[in-house]
Amino acid sequence: MADPARILVIKHSALGDFVLATASFQAIRRSHPDARIVLLTTKPFVPLAEASGLFDAVWIDPRAGLTRPAALFGVIARIRQARFDRIYDLQRSQRTGTYFWLLRLSRPGRRAPEWVGPAPGASHRTSGHTARRHIAEREAEQLRAAGVEVGAPDLGFLDSDIAGFDLPERIALLVPGGAPHRPAKRWPAANFAELGRYLAGQGITPVLIGTAAEANEIAQIRAACPAARDLHGRTGFADLAALGRRALVAIGNDTGPMHLIAAAGGRSVVLFSHESDPERISPRGPWVAIRRKPSLQDLPVKEVIEALPALQREAAGG
Repeated sequence: MADPARILVIKHSALGDFVLATASFQAIRRSHPDARIVLLTTKPFVPLAEASGLFDAVWIDPRAGLTRPAALFGVIARIRQARFDRIYDLQRSQRTGTYFWLLRLSRPGRRAPEWVGPAPGASHRTSGHTARRHIAEREAEQLRAAGVEVGAPDLGFLDSDIAGFDLPERIALLVPGGAPHRPAKRWPAANFAELGRYLAGQGITPVLIGTAAEANEIAQIRAACPAARDLHGRTGFADLAALGRRALVAIGNDTGPMHLIAAAGGRSVVLFSHESDPERISPRGPWVAIRRKPSLQDLPVKEVIEALPALQREAAGG
């Protein structure tokens, strides 16, 4: 096929996965500068996708299954009517595999779009989630099968005027949140408070980042560390990127905001438990340090503190 003129990219996922996929999105646009490229994603990531400037349109996928056939077949009909030449399945899930087969069943006698992904029968078939490799490497391999070379992500498009937060010059971000249904991914609030007190003693103001879901943890940290500033519920994607670049360091659990801060260039220490594998999914870059214990209850504050000066020396090239 000639260079595809109409392209669909599918990526739902969590925030961390979506941020890591930015390099893939940018590689697809570089490889197809004149194509009409549409992203099929979920509602939380529409602002981030639109801010990137990489897509001509962003569609919301209701992620309907067979229990909601009208919504499911509505998505398939919309994709079919757009007459895409190629589909990049960056989600690589059972759901998108279903999309692959339904598109073929619904196009009798007509050429189906090329499909770059793990679905059996795909024109550019690649491996799925089985290999124990980082998701960024698997995506790069997937796109290479279609002649697309992935480079480093560039989140320069995400920026914000953070003067309104009225923060002091020397700040460190603390990100105590995580998926509500996976509490084992969270370092104890008492440990964040102890770390905050240490930072305050070094003349660095701790700044608490999170959503309403972390309100209780953040209240506990502030009660035990009065020097901390509370920005929970006040930061959008662009604010997180700008704050990450401004901060001396960000320390947090394996959660979406830490992926975004690290990808934007923020120096980061990311805390992992047995609940997630940094070999498969973690923020990446020379400015990222990983600390891991099977249980984050057993990760001492001292060990996290020891990561901070080394990280800052590395970021300075020392």
